[in-house]
Amino acid sequence: MSNLSELELQNLRHLIGGFDTSHCKLQEYANCATDAQVKSFFQKGAQTAMQNKEQLMKFL
Repeated sequence: MSNLSELELQNLRHLIGGFDTSHCKLQEYANCATDAQVKSFFQKGAQTAMQNKEQLMKFL
């Protein structure tokens, strides 16, 4: 893997933080949802956000 520049590291940090925030919010929305379809929708979104975060972390 090539070395990352400082700007690329800052961009990764920003993206990873955003996906982490999205995961936390979507998981909380899922926990508060009473409708099964809405709960499932938010859980899938939270899972996708976590997968994206983990994939970006591989670049570090």
